[in-house]
Amino acid sequence: MHLLIFIFGLLIGSFLNVCICRIPEEKSIAYPTSHCTKCRFHLKPMDLIPIFSFIAYRGRCKYCSGKISPQYPLVEIMNGILYLLLFIKFGFSIEFLQYALLSSLLVIIFGIDYSHQIIPDGLNKLILVLGILFHALPNFNSPNILLNNVLGFFVAGVLFLIIAVVTKGAMGGGDIKLMAVLGFWFGLKEVILITFLSFLLGGVLSVIILSFKIKEREDFIPFGPFIVMATIITIFYGNIITNWYISTFHLY
Repeated sequence: MHLLIFIFGLLIGSFLNVCICRIPEEKSIAYPTSHCTKCRFHLKPMDLIPIFSFIAYRGRCKYCSGKISPQYPLVEIMNGILYLLLFIKFGFSIEFLQYALLSSLLVIIFGIDYSHQIIPDGLNKLILVLGILFHALPNFNSPNILLNNVLGFFVAGVLFLIIAVVTKGAMGGGDIKLMAVLGFWFGLKEVILITFLSFLLGGVLSVIILSFKIKEREDFIPFGPFIVMATIITIFYGNIITNWYISTFHLY
């Protein structure tokens, strides 16, 4: 079963690559069918087998020998691993479904923001809609839970808006909206953790990126990928981290 879940994640990851490539260009994710971006040849099913096709053709198009970006197998593997870990944590459950959907959307956001420095509004809206379906509607008669979701939305959104103003645009509008909808999804306590982890990861990884000259000092480093990584960590270890923090500092 674990292998099937991993393979399913790989297949979905292949579709996520289509989204990453087409959404920023405002193209349909359904039509035309997958094709080589260089020779435009429409690929056959055997050309689209996750990971295998990339390895079999040595990272090149079968028809024109054009080089294929390593993004394709990386996204497939990333999504496959996420689905597998989510299945190990939640089993077959509504939690697995909701976090599989969220993690796939976050993978798309990671890819688009890293390559295009934008987070499309449509993706943030979709996360909000899923948050309402999975968290608000089931808890409609639990005002305390709903209040926590709403507080998370406004606190995260306002905090990142203030940061954007103070830093004169270091945070983009997409980052602000993403944090707001994640605040609604996770609630106040978890979104504070996501905020802390995103800045921690941003600081550490930015130093590494600059040290290894992956980017130069004058290059823009998008913040969305750090938010995505912080959110994934929170999904798997959020309760452990917050409980450790509360017990360590005797917060009640």
